[in-house]
Amino acid sequence: MGWIHPDISLDDLMKLIKGFIDILILASGYQSSGLLAHWDPLNIKKAFQWALFFENVLRTLSSLDVYQDSVKELNAALSKMTSAPSFPQGFAHISSATLTKARGFVLAHFIHTLPLRDAHLKAFLMATIEMDLDELSGTENDCLNAYMNKLKLQDASTHSVLSRRLFDKDSFLASEDTTLVSKVGKCTGDSFTKYAVQELLNRWYPVSCISTIKKGLDILADNIRYSSWNEFDDNLFKEQLRHEDPPVILEQLVDFVTWNHWRSKSLSYFLDKRTVQMVSGASMIFSAPKIQWEQVFERLNILAQSSGDDLCETVELLLLGCVSGRWTYLIEHLMSVSYNSVTISEQYHELCNLLSGRHQAFDSRAETISSKEIDIVEYLTGLLEGQLHQLWKISPALAAVAIPSRSTLFRLYISEIEIQFRGHSSTMRCCSCNQEKKEHNDCELAERIWCVYIFHVRGGACQMHGASSSRRF
Repeated sequence: MGWIHPDISLDDLMKLIKGFIDILILASGYQSSGLLAHWDPLNIKKAFQWALFFENVLRTLSSLDVYQDSVKELNAALSKMTSAPSFPQGFAHISSATLTKARGFVLAHFIHTLPLRDAHLKAFLMATIEMDLDELSGTENDCLNAYMNKLKLQDASTHSVLSRRLFDKDSFLASEDTTLVSKVGKCTGDSFTKYAVQELLNRWYPVSCISTIKKGLDILADNIRYSSWNEFDDNLFKEQLRHEDPPVILEQLVDFVTWNHWRSKSLSYFLDKRTVQMVSGASMIFSAPKIQWEQVFERLNILAQSSGDDLCETVELLLLGCVSGRWTYLIEHLMSVSYNSVTISEQYHELCNLLSGRHQAFDSRAETISSKEIDIVEYLTGLLEGQLHQLWKISPALAAVAIPSRSTLFRLYISEIEIQFRGHSSTMRCCSCNQEKKEHNDCELAERIWCVYIFHVRGGACQMHGASSSRRF
C-alpha cells in the first residue's frame, strides 16, 4: 500500500528528520565548525517540541495495522539515509523505534555534552521544568503544586536508584553495555523531569568512575616516572659478578640504567593523561568512514596552517589512531619485556636485517594490519611528503610501534635513522655523538633504535598486528 499517513508525506517527514538530526548534533555541544553550540531555554524547549512532534507522528503509525507498510517505508528511507558515507555515525542507529522515544533521545544528547557547562545545564533544567509546567497547566489548576508533588515522588525514586548504583556491582556491569536508545526507552510516557534525572544519573556514575581511574593512573604514572634503577632486584647481576669480569658487568649495569630510563619514559608517555585523551579521541574519529575522518584532518590541517602551527599534533593523532585498538597490548609488552645487553650497534644491524626481510620473525609471513590502519598510514605518508622531520617530534615509542614495518613510511623512517647513525649529512639532528666521535649509547637516536628494536624485533610486529588484521599490507 505504501505511505498513507493522512497529515504528512514521506518526503516531507524525511526533510524534518534531517533537520531533527542537525538539532541533535548541536544538542551534543558543538557546531559543525567545531565551535561550542550555545543554547538558551527557549531554543531547548523548541527542540523538545520537535521531539514531541515525532513521537506523535510515530504513535499514529504504530497504533494501527493499516500503517505497518508506512512504518516499513519509513525505516527503508532511514536506512538509505544513514548508510550514506557522509552521514554522522553517531546517529546511524536512528529508526522508527528511536523516533517513538524522541523526547528521551533529545534529552540524552543535551545531557551528554562534553563539557557540560554550567550555563548549558542551567538553560537545560529551566527548559525541562517549563515543559512540565506547561503540560500540567492544561489539566491542573495549581500546576506548580502538582509539579512539586511529582518531584517529591521522583526524589524518593532517585535515592533508590543512586543507592543501587553505588553498591550493586552487577548493576554497574549491566549498565556498561546499555546503549543510548535502550536507556531512553525506560523513560517513555513520563515527565521531562524524570527523563532529565535519569540521564543526569547515567552521566554522573561513569564520570565518577573515570575520576577514580584518573587518580589511579596518575599514581601509576608517577611511580613509573620517578622509579630508579636502584629499586630493581640486582641479584642476577650479583650472580654474574661472581663469574665474569667486573668491567664487563659494570658496562652492562650502565646499559641497564639507560634501558630502564627509556622503558619508564615510554610507559610514562603511553599512560600520560593527555595521551589517553588523544587515544580516546583518535578511536572516536577513526570509527567513522574514511571519507569523514579525512574531512576532519583536512580542517585540522587548514587550522594549523592558518595559525602557523606545525603538523606535530595531527601526526601524533594519526599514529595514535593506528594503535588505539591494541593499547593494552603495548603497555603489557613494555611492562614484560626483559633487559638484555645487546648493544645499540647490534640492535641497529638487526633492524637493517628486518628492513631487508632477513630477520627470522618475517621469514615465513608478511606483516598484516587492519584496513583502517592501512588507510591511516597511507594518509599520513602523503601528509608527511617532504616533512619527514615531523616524525622526530613524536615520542620514539609511538613512532616505533605505530608505523608498520612493511610500509613505505617505515622504510623512510629507518633510512633517516641509518643516515644519522652513519654520520652522513642530514637536515635532522637529534644528537651530537657523531660530531663528538663517540658511540650512540645514551642519546635520542639510540633511544629511537631501541624502541623499534623492542617492538618489531623482540615484540614481533606480526604478533602485534595479527590479532586484529584483515588483509596484508
